[in-house]
Amino acid sequence: MNDIIDRLEAKRAAARMGGGQKRIDAQHAKGKLTARERLAVLLDEGSFEELDMYVEHNCVDFGMETQKIPGDGVVTGSGTINGRLVYVYSQDFTVFGGSLSERHATKICKVMDNAMKVGAPVIGLNDSGGARIQEGVASLGGYAEVFQRNVLASGVIPQLSLIMGPCAGGAVYSPAMTDFIFMVKDSSYMFVTGPDVVKTVTNEVVTQEELGGAVTHTTKSGVADVAFENDIEALLAARDFFDYLPESNRSEVPERPTDDPWDRLEMGLDTLIPDNANQPYDMHEVIRKTLDEGDFFEIQPAHAGNIIVGFGRIEGRTVGVVANQPMVLAGCLDINSSKKAARFVRFCDAFEIPILTFVDVPGFLPGTSQELGGIIKHGAKLLFAYAEATVPKITVITRKAYGGAYDVMASKHLRGDLNYAWPTAEIAVMGAKGAVEIIFRSDAGNAEKIAEKTKEYEDRFANPFVAASKGFIDEVIVPHSTRRRVALGLRKLRNKQLENPWKKHDNIPL
Repeated sequence: MNDIIDRLEAKRAAARMGGGQKRIDAQHAKGKLTARERLAVLLDEGSFEELDMYVEHNCVDFGMETQKIPGDGVVTGSGTINGRLVYVYSQDFTVFGGSLSERHATKICKVMDNAMKVGAPVIGLNDSGGARIQEGVASLGGYAEVFQRNVLASGVIPQLSLIMGPCAGGAVYSPAMTDFIFMVKDSSYMFVTGPDVVKTVTNEVVTQEELGGAVTHTTKSGVADVAFENDIEALLAARDFFDYLPESNRSEVPERPTDDPWDRLEMGLDTLIPDNANQPYDMHEVIRKTLDEGDFFEIQPAHAGNIIVGFGRIEGRTVGVVANQPMVLAGCLDINSSKKAARFVRFCDAFEIPILTFVDVPGFLPGTSQELGGIIKHGAKLLFAYAEATVPKITVITRKAYGGAYDVMASKHLRGDLNYAWPTAEIAVMGAKGAVEIIFRSDAGNAEKIAEKTKEYEDRFANPFVAASKGFIDEVIVPHSTRRRVALGLRKLRNKQLENPWKKHDNIPL
């Protein structure tokens, strides 16, 4: 028996060494952790249970039959994060560059199938050179098997991708279909075709970092959500982020004990809105003063900054926050902000996470680039997302809510449950000056009369009471009581029941 146990331990030791010490040292030299070291940081100590440690590839071409390493380039299994179950896979770049083979893909699929059976999130740590070329179409088939599971798991269990090295070609589509993507600066990149192919086909000269680095994807393309300085920072952030997520669409949102009083008053909010309607203020202050302990995990903070999305807690329970940001483009909705917020709202709705919306929006961003880029369809995505959402929806209008953008931002008409306004709210078709210039265009040359009518329009409409008189606003609240009102509202809405008409699925304006 001892001999068998010794052989077992020897096999395990060989599997744990991956591609060998030389390749492990090379991984460390790039500032990257190995696949197993990453899991040790991500998961609770001692909680990881590995599956398929001894799996080897089945390729016999190009001399591959003589190169077999247990595990085949991916470490798979389950563990816990702060005591909650999670399924994981971590690609091992020290083994064939982390390339995906048929058996490698089978291991990932097994983990995803198990996660779906029990209703637990999946976190994938991607560090791979792509398809294993020696296996040809078998490798491509493996990718498609993973893609199919990503699609079936979407909206059923949360899926998080950490890009911790190369992720190129077909490999990018698995993370793209997961719910959130974290990247590491200077060591991770994602692109469909690399710089060499780009140069050959289009004659453009571009670096890997410019084409698909973490900064590119978290600022320009919006493909990824957050960029971190190194592996450790990304993994610890993933642990923090995981605490906001329910285990599946059948689970309630997680609850964390808090000493922050639900009825805490924030007197500073009473003086936050500037007297000058064109002067910006930072919406982050409103968000943090409303949430428990001021904790807010922002998603895509460097992309489409005119809208803020992320997770916080009220009375210890997760809530999704969407807010216009007057500091960027005056808080206007544009193509990028509409897509960013729409995807976030749909995630919250899929996993029964209540949505808290702070509104200060002067309208949609005008311009030919927006119109030709399809702002109509992209803006409709956000409208569609809010309108189909059946989770508790609480809206607070802090200042401007003009035109169609008022409708889009979780208005009462889109089944908002509680729609509050601060006394500084201005709910109207458009700003006073623009409205007067249209209504009284015949007096356009009379500056005195235009000024007088502008003042009259402001007095009449630049307040929340017209909308409140029609029942579109449930209550005009003092800013310092915002947290109290939101907490009470969420408590009352905890057992909300609302169903959309039966359908196979909707046809969101993609």
